[in-house]
Amino acid sequence: MKKLFYAGAVLLALFEILNVYFIMPMPGSQRMNSINWAYFLYTNRWIFRIVFTIVMLAGVRAAFSTARRWVPGVVLAALLAVVYMFNFVMTADHMFIQPATVAFDKAGETALNDSTVVIAVAHNSDIRAYPIRYIQYHHQVQDTVGGRRVIVTYCNVCRTGRVYEPLVKGQPERFRLVGMDHFNAMFEDETTRSWWRQVNGEAVTGPLRGEVLPEAESFQLTLGKLFQMYPQAQVMRADATFKEKYDTLGRFEKGRSKGQLTRTDSLSWQDKSWVVGVVKGDASKAFDWNELKRRRVLHDFLAGTPVAVVLSEDQQTFAAFERSSAEEAWELHADTVVVGDQRYNLRGESYAAGPSLTRLKSYQEFWHSWKTFHPDTEAAK
Repeated sequence: MKKLFYAGAVLLALFEILNVYFIMPMPGSQRMNSINWAYFLYTNRWIFRIVFTIVMLAGVRAAFSTARRWVPGVVLAALLAVVYMFNFVMTADHMFIQPATVAFDKAGETALNDSTVVIAVAHNSDIRAYPIRYIQYHHQVQDTVGGRRVIVTYCNVCRTGRVYEPLVKGQPERFRLVGMDHFNAMFEDETTRSWWRQVNGEAVTGPLRGEVLPEAESFQLTLGKLFQMYPQAQVMRADATFKEKYDTLGRFEKGRSKGQLTRTDSLSWQDKSWVVGVVKGDASKAFDWNELKRRRVLHDFLAGTPVAVVLSEDQQTFAAFERSSAEEAWELHADTVVVGDQRYNLRGESYAAGPSLTRLKSYQEFWHSWKTFHPDTEAAK
């Protein structure tokens, strides 16, 4: 009978490990198509725990009736350690916590320098910026911009910043970080417990599988460039509770992180190389960051439409636009986009109060992430 105690202990420990293994960046776990197995284990976790605990209890008296009762004691202590580690230490929502307060500073109030890279959201004349050095730890920040609820998300393993409206079937929803799949962060909604992918807002498993969160337009730029274009903008203030967790020197945003999962490859078209991914309808194309830095203006085509990708003098602020014709050549004078006799800022807004340029969705991302979640993408090589 004592074998039941040991069998139950081993099975319970193995379950607790696997319950986390499939949705955290552990060796081999993120290269498998295991999301459905992971969801099955997670949603049935209490069934597994109860069954394996009953098996243990069936043999506990026999196990502790031997002269070497310290052996089952050690096994039990090891099991409790595994349960604690894989439920209260190594789970995503215990490692990366949402800010307790979300407060903002104006241009003259913030302690951040102008080179700080931010994800900005604008709505109804309200412009708010979220520093990557903060949100890459939190993974999500829930806020209201110009009266519209948003969830600002970031995955530093994919280098993906996305902003969504937290609406599921038209109803407000709350989310928690649950883990990752194919190296991309996943969130769980509070109502149905479905799992949602950060990079595209799609529910990948659970009752709402196939549903997609509405994306809110966002743009990545430096804080200095933001305040130059929009003096009334505000930037998220650091939550003092998490000061030790923040990348206060901005190593990640500048490509200087040394972590195996968050490092940057200086060569082009490697897994950890930077690209600017541009989307138009169902079509997408990736542009090499090194080439963009070298030329600052890239002319190309996407889905048959002439496009241009531009990069600021600060080497961080970028944008993509449609061009009116294949022959139309764009230039950058300092950070002014010059198209013929027209002048625009880096948001495509005319300095002459004329019509704006047509912006395209564009994102800075690691190449491994872009090609994984845009399998049909073109690459501007």
